[in-house]
Amino acid sequence: MVQTPQQRRANEAFAKKQEVKRGKPEPVLKKSVPQKSPINKFWLFALLFVVCGGLIFELLRIIAGYF
Repeated sequence: MVQTPQQRRANEAFAKKQEVKRGKPEPVLKKSVPQKSPINKFWLFALLFVVCGGLIFELLRIIAGYF
């Protein structure tokens, strides 16, 4: 079924009103930006060293206490 010119104009006017309500569409292909870590790698490794290093030294102290 073919639209009449009057129907076509009415449909275009309706589409424009709906577009204003929704806002502008986002681009279909959006470049993804790699997410940056909230903590610096240096501080992450420092924290890991303090926690794991402390556990390792504690285990060595316990093992050395048996001898």
